[in-house]
Amino acid sequence: MFPTHRLTKLLNTIILRSHQNPTQNSETSTGNMASSIEHRTINVNGINMHVAIKGPENAPVILFIHGFPQLWYSWRHQIEALSSLGYRAVAPDLRGYGDTDAPAEVTSYTVLHVVGDLIGLLDVLAPKKESVFVVGHDWGSLIAWHLSLFRPDRVKALVTLSVVFNPRNPSRKVISTLKAVYGDDYYIIRFQEPGEIEAEFAEMGAERVLREFLSYRTPAPLFLPKGQGLNGKSLDTPAVLPTWLSEEDFKYYTSKFEQKGFTGGLNYYRNFDRNWELTAPWTGAQVKVPVKFIVGDLDLTYNSLGAKDYIAKGGFKRDVPLLEDVVVMEGVGHFINEEKPDEISKHIYDFFQKF
Repeated sequence: MFPTHRLTKLLNTIILRSHQNPTQNSETSTGNMASSIEHRTINVNGINMHVAIKGPENAPVILFIHGFPQLWYSWRHQIEALSSLGYRAVAPDLRGYGDTDAPAEVTSYTVLHVVGDLIGLLDVLAPKKESVFVVGHDWGSLIAWHLSLFRPDRVKALVTLSVVFNPRNPSRKVISTLKAVYGDDYYIIRFQEPGEIEAEFAEMGAERVLREFLSYRTPAPLFLPKGQGLNGKSLDTPAVLPTWLSEEDFKYYTSKFEQKGFTGGLNYYRNFDRNWELTAPWTGAQVKVPVKFIVGDLDLTYNSLGAKDYIAKGGFKRDVPLLEDVVVMEGVGHFINEEKPDEISKHIYDFFQKF
């Protein structure tokens, strides 16, 4: 067991070093990330997937799964910290994002496709079929829940950030339910029609879109009225970057979304009902891997869709019987692994050390 005081000191040293000595990797244009991170393109499940890797080759693997609108880069702090503590950090760009292929068909972005990509990735990077540690955030958490549900043999333990497990309700499809509860301006409803929100995002520009999303920290459901910013904010109002995101880091995000666009990420939202149909065989199934869940109290996901009641009234523990810990961080928003990188790295390390 790594002594707590030593862990904290090492994490602080890692983070301080990354800010004081930024290293430009000319091959991958990764801003502040150290050049010692290996970048590979691996053919999995019929696509070419970009993955960032750091840590000893024979060390226990931690698979980091990002959300929307992000990239492997959202895990940059955890990659540095956990690889320095003896783990092999593996962080892909999911299909449709960054330097990974983006299939054209909307139907190519179901949870079965994405979990299939990750199993293919693990078959290459953990070739003995051993189970690995998994960390997910936002859509990455949703994918991690399904990975654990479909293939618990490949998941040693799981840390999910922001998004609780959402058990399938056999009597209600997802999109019609969300529309009935939140209306047409709810962001997930606005994302449904292919091309429509992309045209609006193109008019706003990738930089403004990302500034809107990454600076959002209202503890309430998110709405996106047409021709306006998030929750009806005027687009003439400046969107200031949060203090946890440097201009250099933001430029990396912006460059990748300017190249790739947002369609790949939006297509995940367009498959909610298709996922509902495809996952019918798992109705009522429990997630049976050890889990730690972490969320900020200002996170929109914690303040909508009944998440608080699901946690507090026992539904979460019923559906995830090996849930060991729920951590609610005060004064923290949605992008928790970037806003509080050292704390999240320590939570991950402390939990995975048990196994």
